[in-house]
Amino acid sequence: MEAHAKGGAVKLSRSKRGLLVAMCIVLVGLFLIRPGADRLRWRIVRSISSAVGRQVQVGYVSLRFLPPGFELDNFSIHDDPAFSAEPMLRSDEVVANLRVTSLLRGRLEISRLELTDPSLNLVRNSEGHWNVESILERASQTPVAPTGKTRSESRPGFPYIEADKGRINFKIGPEKKAHALTEADFALWQDSENAWGMRLKAKPVRTDFNITDTGTLRANGTWQRATSLRQTPLQFTMEWDQGQLGQLSKLWTGNDKGWRGTLTLDATLEGSPAALHFKTSAFVNDFRRYDLPTETALRLGAECSGQYSSVDQSLSHLDCSAPVGDGLITIVGGADHISEQAAYDLSLKLKDVPASSVLALARRVKKNIPDDLNAEGKVNAGFNLKGAPSGTEWSGDGEAEEIKLTSGGDNSEMIVSSIPFSISAEPQSSLRRKSESPATRMEIGKFDLLMGAERVLTARGWASREGYALNLSGDTRVHKLLQVARAAGIPVLHPTADGQAKVELQLAGGWSGFAAPVATGEAQLRSIRAEIRGVNAPLQIASANIVLLPDQIRAQNLTASFGTSTWKGSVQMPRGCGSPDSCLVQFDLHTDSVAADELARLLDPRNAKRPWYRFLSASPAKPYLAALHASGRLSAAHVDFRRLVASKVSANVALENGKLRLTELRGTVLGGSHSGEWSADFMSQPPAYHGSGIVDHTSMEQVAQAMHDGWITGTVSAAYEVGASGANLQQMMTSALGKLKVEIMDGSLPHIELGSGDGPLRIHRLVALLRLRDSSFDIEEGKLETPSGIFQLSGTASLGQALNVKLVRDTRQGYTITGTLPEPKVAPAVLSQTRAALKP
Repeated sequence: MEAHAKGGAVKLSRSKRGLLVAMCIVLVGLFLIRPGADRLRWRIVRSISSAVGRQVQVGYVSLRFLPPGFELDNFSIHDDPAFSAEPMLRSDEVVANLRVTSLLRGRLEISRLELTDPSLNLVRNSEGHWNVESILERASQTPVAPTGKTRSESRPGFPYIEADKGRINFKIGPEKKAHALTEADFALWQDSENAWGMRLKAKPVRTDFNITDTGTLRANGTWQRATSLRQTPLQFTMEWDQGQLGQLSKLWTGNDKGWRGTLTLDATLEGSPAALHFKTSAFVNDFRRYDLPTETALRLGAECSGQYSSVDQSLSHLDCSAPVGDGLITIVGGADHISEQAAYDLSLKLKDVPASSVLALARRVKKNIPDDLNAEGKVNAGFNLKGAPSGTEWSGDGEAEEIKLTSGGDNSEMIVSSIPFSISAEPQSSLRRKSESPATRMEIGKFDLLMGAERVLTARGWASREGYALNLSGDTRVHKLLQVARAAGIPVLHPTADGQAKVELQLAGGWSGFAAPVATGEAQLRSIRAEIRGVNAPLQIASANIVLLPDQIRAQNLTASFGTSTWKGSVQMPRGCGSPDSCLVQFDLHTDSVAADELARLLDPRNAKRPWYRFLSASPAKPYLAALHASGRLSAAHVDFRRLVASKVSANVALENGKLRLTELRGTVLGGSHSGEWSADFMSQPPAYHGSGIVDHTSMEQVAQAMHDGWITGTVSAAYEVGASGANLQQMMTSALGKLKVEIMDGSLPHIELGSGDGPLRIHRLVALLRLRDSSFDIEEGKLETPSGIFQLSGTASLGQALNVKLVRDTRQGYTITGTLPEPKVAPAVLSQTRAALKP
């Protein structure tokens, strides 16, 4: 009996274990297989539709056992047709968890909705209402239990709705905006009997641009039940962190405005949409222009508070403040009908704002402001801005007091006792319609720039929404004018120069695109003395009228001396071409007299640290002449080439990439004329030269006089071509190669007598081809016609005046000429030797 009982107990125990195992297998199978639950789909759809008041659509429903619930495929909530034909919310995968206690009451109640990669469309109609307003009002008016209710009751509990990696789109009517929120994690729940809560974390983007680094937007808030949405008590906190200014400007406007820095924005909202109190604080760290890296970071910050009403879309009790050093900037006022044609009344005040802070800001928004520039003083101002549908009106004034600018680089000091400024109506423009209200601009009153006790310039200007202009006038010294330009951030050369200048200039520019300011006007220079590195004498400008045009710079009525030579004429060059190699400098200069020896002394590399052809070099790696692009005309009444004096010399000159070319080089030389072309390549090592030309009817007597020996008379015409290289005359003479074809008419060789008592050798006509190499001329194809006959001419003549020449007349007579030009030696030549010498 006992054994039978024990056997039955064992069988019962085994059956229980088997049943448990079978149940586990079934549960695991159901968990893996997820059987469909289409019979429950209509109840789920009806439950959610009843809660949100919108039509809900579900493609497929499957059971979920751990935790118990459903998996919904192709889930969507339709929008109100008055707003949009697209679904308001769509998600391919949704998990709906069941509230288990609701099953005990025979109901199907959802405790949690988990949406994966949902897409939410927020639509605003023409009346200013959003598509979610009716859903929020319905939720606040429907009696539901809190999301976290702990006991069973007849009221349904509001589900905890959570979305992961979603997207929130914005539409204005039927138009979908480019702005959106991505990677959005948001949740919605009922916090208590009469309060709801939400949270959001997302990244703002634009769908029409590739934008990164817009930062992260976070929001947390609660609101309570009310009879209407505008009366709903709410409390929200918002934060926008790590937004890069360039990307944020592209987010809002579609263009990167070029500002850099990191934005942090915090806001607190409390009250109701009809009377919403707000407090905000915004900070930008490392504010600067994109192309102006700085060693120290600039932090901009401001705090604002006020009240907003959605009833009349008004902003009231606005109070913003931004501490700046020991000073303060404030904005107070309000506005009505913000979304339509707003009417506003704002007051802006600056109190004791340090000039050093203004300079620090300017250094981060404008190029070329020196790092060693310091500022003292303060700025006080008060402005009012009133706006209405008919237009806006600015008023107010201010003053920058006790301004002093100092520069550590050149120990300069610039003082401005006071700079007044005020708001006024801009003069009517021909481009503005008469029906349009006049624009406003800030007038910057007349003030004097002082350096020590000396007035440098008088200035006045204006600034508007489109741009600015500053007018400068007065008599000043050049080095002080350059100091003012440097302090204003205008790129200038830094030569050792001084002299007087009378200027009437305007510095103007626009705000958009960071365009550099353009200086226009005139400057009359007098008694300017400038030292140029690498040149052994100063450049002195007696007078010049500099005209600055928007697209060109002209130096007119120029009178300048370099050594003992004085040059007059004009120089002009285009503006805005960026670099010397893309700017064509044009000139037309004339001098009465110039000496080649003096130029050589002034530009002698032995007296300068660098070769003369690099005297304007900006750096050893980038010579100025290598980048300069210039062309024009030079002329001189007299040019002294050591023993030669040329008159009426002129040439077209072109300089590009370190290569100089002289064309139409003309002049009167030794009683005759010259025309030809010369070129020089200063970038080769050593510099290379090449020339060709023609001389016509030149006096050989003057040639002999230049050589201080009357060894020849007559007239000569010649064509030449020669090339040479070298850093000095000796190297050039040694390396010279060329050819010279000459024709001498009606002359004589006074030092040469072929026979005793015949007198000097007469020349009816002499033609020859001379080839220059190894510092010597080889005579080829020589023919000398004399009263006694025709001679064939051959031999050599060195540049050192040494002779080795042979004259042969048919088969009967020949001579050798040796020695030098001043003291030639003539001897008869043996006929057989002469024939052998002339044999090819």
